[in-house]
Amino acid sequence: MKLYTFFRSSASYRVRIALNLKGLDYEHVPVHLRRGGGEQFSPDYKMKNPQALVPTLEDGRFLTQSLAIIEYLEERYPEPALLPKDPADRATVRALALVIACEVHPIQNLRVLNFLKNELKLAEAETNRWAQHWIDLGFTALEQMVSKQEKFCFGDTPTLADLCLIPQLANARRFGCDPAKYPTLVRIDAHCNTLPAFVKAAPENQPDAE
Repeated sequence: MKLYTFFRSSASYRVRIALNLKGLDYEHVPVHLRRGGGEQFSPDYKMKNPQALVPTLEDGRFLTQSLAIIEYLEERYPEPALLPKDPADRATVRALALVIACEVHPIQNLRVLNFLKNELKLAEAETNRWAQHWIDLGFTALEQMVSKQEKFCFGDTPTLADLCLIPQLANARRFGCDPAKYPTLVRIDAHCNTLPAFVKAAPENQPDAE
């Protein structure tokens, strides 16, 4: 397998954690989102991913969208499981993950922020405030949703929800958010980051880290 990834991409970070938890070997193929106007826009890469986004997983075919990739890995390599067996529990975990993947992360994606800066002419401070607003809105709800949890977002093992949370918290810190407002999320983050699969997937530990 080949993973087309960027060290700072939250979506790529999710997939790296999933691959590590499942003990799968893969080739790391860096796609720099800022260099030369963005390597993701090259004709060669857009043949692999027409959206010009990362990650892309190459495994016989080109698979895109991080949650779809993780669900693919879950179905093909079911152990260790990243989703509970009970249908209602699975829906709960997916809902936690989607709060981040659909409601929080996309609104401060690189291409959204570039539009704010380049087209709407927002200053850096205003752009960061935009990001902080949407992160806070999502994290406030998520904190309430997982308030009874100790080590993980759901249950006693890592799930899809944790794979989304930990990269998003790293992203929040980059934008100057104060995670102390979300003590349960911070506790989960601290525990997950003691696990080798999460540590290995962290942005600073990637071959293309800057």
